[in-house]
Amino acid sequence: MPQIPESPEAPVVPPEPLPPIQSRFLFVDVAALRAKQLRRGARVRIDDPEHLPKKAERVAMEEVRRGLVYYDVPEPKKARPEDGS
Repeated sequence: MPQIPESPEAPVVPPEPLPPIQSRFLFVDVAALRAKQLRRGARVRIDDPEHLPKKAERVAMEEVRRGLVYYDVPEPKKARPEDGS
């Protein structure tokens, strides 16, 4: 995976598009979190302002579809063994 810049001022845009998300549930989660960032003032990563959707949710979905948003899927937590006592 590419290195993410440490600077908080620079937008974190992948140098090349990430592979498409295969799970529609993961797609929705990533797009929802990105839409929240956009509503809070994050910069749009799409360079085509002429065909830019109006709503933050649509912009976020398009950014995710184009592979312009980093995401991380955490490892599942291991279940703790139940104590017999």
